[in-house]
Amino acid sequence: MSADQLIAHALDLFAPLGPDVTARKMFGGVGFYAGGRFFAVGDAEEGAVYIKVDEVTRGQFEAAGGRPFTYPARDGSLMVMSYLTPPDAALEDPEAMLPWARLGLEAAARAAARKLKPAGKAKPAGKAKAAGKAKAAARTVPAPKSPRRGATRRATRRR
Repeated sequence: MSADQLIAHALDLFAPLGPDVTARKMFGGVGFYAGGRFFAVGDAEEGAVYIKVDEVTRGQFEAAGGRPFTYPARDGSLMVMSYLTPPDAALEDPEAMLPWARLGLEAAARAAARKLKPAGKAKPAGKAKAAGKAKAAARTVPAPKSPRRGATRRATRRR
């Protein structure tokens, strides 16, 4: 199956998620996004689609017989990613794919939420600017003084 065929097939499968599902060729495969979230991977060589999983959803995919997305690393080891195949029936019917794709979107949303840092208190503009200047001043290192009074640059460099 070509990458373009895989993209067309997977976009049909993901159509019930809404019109904002997009595909992007990457690393010899295809990445699928919905609402800006990376939730699925396609492997054109295998003709397979893998859905993002996490600790909450992995068990459901494994119970349905899901296989993990793997690839060989440069050192010869096998890298296992957080993407598993949905059941075979979901690969043929958009309505059967919908619950699995939603699980992938939920896992992608949780992963994005973990990456966000907790918001702290906002500093007033004047204080933030002054704090930034103080930090910059603290990082400034004074130039070393000449070892002898009246020494020329040339004499100082030779030492």
